[in-house]
Order: sequence, then structure tokens, then C-alpha cells
Amino acid sequence: MTWPTKSPTVLERKCNVKAIVTKYLCGTERKGARIVASDSDGNRITIGYPHELSGEAVYRLAADALCNKMGWKGPKIGGAVKGGYVFVFVPTGGAL
Repeated sequence: MTWPTKSPTVLERKCNVKAIVTKYLCGTERKGARIVASDSDGNRITIGYPHELSGEAVYRLAADALCNKMGWKGPKIGGAVKGGYVFVFVPTGGAL
């Protein structure tokens, strides 16, 4: 089955966003606790658990590290999901 093609709407063009999924990895005998940030394209980074932070700030640090690695810029919003947090970029240039 083929789906009909269509031109992207204004909303679709403005909202071409990247989702960053973060999750906690328990410490092992060889490695301490870590946070992994990844996207659906396979881009990934792992950071050591920052014990000086708590809550969303821990996961945001990992998401920011992935953004720095990939050269992505812009404000992000995040929310809790089972096992971690998900962050997406805030559309700029006006309201949706």
C-alpha cells in the first residue's frame, strides 16, 4: 500500500523537532551510575551520574551533552516518562 503524498503544512514545517530520550542506567561493578541520552536516528551519549544535581536537571544535563555533541541549538522543554525524561526543542519564531 502506498500513502498519498502531500506538501507539508505550515504547522508541520514549524514543528520539525528532534526528541531526545534520556534514561538512567544502574551502576555495575565496573561502571558507576550513568544517564544515556539518545534520539531516534541512533545519536547517543552517556554521561556519569551527576550526584550534585537531582530530578529533571540530571536528565537535562545529558540531553544538553547530546545537543553539544551534535551541534544542535535552541531551547528545550522536557517531561518525565517511565524510566527517564524526554526533551524536545521549542519552536521559535512565533506561536504555533
